[in-house]
Amino acid sequence: MRFPVPRPRSLAGQLFAMQAVLIAVLVAGYALFSYVSDRSQAEDAAGRQAVAVARSVADSPSVRQAIRTDDPSSSLQPYALHVQQDTGVDFVTIMDTKGIRWTHPNPEEIGQRFIGHIEGALKGDSFTETYTGTLGPSVRAVTPIWDGGKIVGLVSAGIKVEEISKRVQDQLTALIGVAGGALALGAVGTYVINARLRRHTHGMNAAELSRMHDYHQAALHAVREGLLMLDGQFRVALINDGGRELLGVSEEAVGTSVADLGLPPSLTGALLASEPRVDEVHLTADRVLVVNTSPVSGGERRGTVVTLRDVTELQSLMGELDSERGFTQALRSQAHEAANRLHTVVSLIELGRAEEAVEFATAELELAQALTDQVVAAVSEPVLAALLLGKTAQANERGVELVVSEDSRLDDGLLPPSLPARDLVTILGNLIDNAVDAAQGSVRARVTVTAYTEASDLVMRVSDTGAGVDPKHAEVVFERGFSTKPAGPGGRGLGLALVRQAVSRHDGTLTVAGAAGGGAQFEVRLPLGTARASEGVVSGGAVSGGDV
Repeated sequence: MRFPVPRPRSLAGQLFAMQAVLIAVLVAGYALFSYVSDRSQAEDAAGRQAVAVARSVADSPSVRQAIRTDDPSSSLQPYALHVQQDTGVDFVTIMDTKGIRWTHPNPEEIGQRFIGHIEGALKGDSFTETYTGTLGPSVRAVTPIWDGGKIVGLVSAGIKVEEISKRVQDQLTALIGVAGGALALGAVGTYVINARLRRHTHGMNAAELSRMHDYHQAALHAVREGLLMLDGQFRVALINDGGRELLGVSEEAVGTSVADLGLPPSLTGALLASEPRVDEVHLTADRVLVVNTSPVSGGERRGTVVTLRDVTELQSLMGELDSERGFTQALRSQAHEAANRLHTVVSLIELGRAEEAVEFATAELELAQALTDQVVAAVSEPVLAALLLGKTAQANERGVELVVSEDSRLDDGLLPPSLPARDLVTILGNLIDNAVDAAQGSVRARVTVTAYTEASDLVMRVSDTGAGVDPKHAEVVFERGFSTKPAGPGGRGLGLALVRQAVSRHDGTLTVAGAAGGGAQFEVRLPLGTARASEGVVSGGAVSGGDV
């Protein structure tokens, strides 16, 4: 038979027990100290009282007069009892210089020798002592009676120790009552505080809290996604290794306001927002992040939990997929057109017009070859040439003419390894998509692409015949989410932001201005000698859909 193992006491319970014991010990110690102190003070007070009574009796003229008589006891006994009753002492004993009593609370003791010390009084001094006499232990005072310059008798007044203890006990009873009240009040306060602590620790004991902390730390370091916790003032309260890597901040970020982390404005705004954010895409200098925020509330705002996912590679693959999809659509369209032309050639042959069939086929072949030769002659870099041919077919399907200007000249092998063609596809592909979107529907829908080297820079320029860019939007047009067109299925406003990210990564410049024939002109300049490697960042394909 197995017996249930008792659960260890919670941390709040342990603290309550410890505090209750501490208060009890303090109260008990104070009570003991007060008892000892009060008893000592009571004995001192009793001694002073006894001295005062004894001296008062010794200085009484009636006492000296009675001593001169033949029977001092007859006068002194009633007087001593009266003084004893009025002053609250337990006995007043008047005796001769040999210690023979003239008075005593017990008349049978009159005439007997005084039990105690009288030597000091016989020398003329008054003193006190604690001594056990016929009435039991007492604090007594002994003082001489002077008459005519000589000692004619002695007076002893005293208070029984039993009476002193009774006085102290009365004080102790009151002290115990006060101490009990203090203990009860302290216990109630301790219970209230520990009840609140129990709510905050969810009733867990110290071992459970320590184990939870270990799991918490292990989980933070094991999770590859970024985790960021902000307090109520939007300061970084906690950030794991993944969060520091994705945001490009150090461990010193803890305690820093989000606004001071140097993040892009759109990402900073998302982290400072009071409402939740779900799967928002934001760009940093080198990464594409999916951000989710969830406020922590418990009657009042306590902070925000932020999760960060790196979708840089995923965005790259999506860009490549979009480019491949565009190429496939262009090939499908070309195959459809080729089939129509082939049917035309076959029909001409069937009609016996072979020469016209050859002439038609030759003209179509020369037109396609001329387009290919034009692109390859201007841009012999194979990846960019393929991109331009595909984008030309896509643009033609949408009723937009895409041409490569005569100023273009980009030989194969000119680009350094630090400037991969994948990043150029991201930049040029997004600019062309943006320009085609802008030019579509215009009177003369046309997009012009120019690519050449100038000194140590690679220059790529894309202009369109669209409505152009409002000068007040010249800066915000490159921010994530900006678009003047309705959002499509995949959303808009990311293409130009990715272009700026890639350009910034290679220390280049990106500008927008009005084109000569109307519309907008985007120009990118990339230094060929200082371009940085871009492994692990967005590249390899254009994001479909323009931005303006």
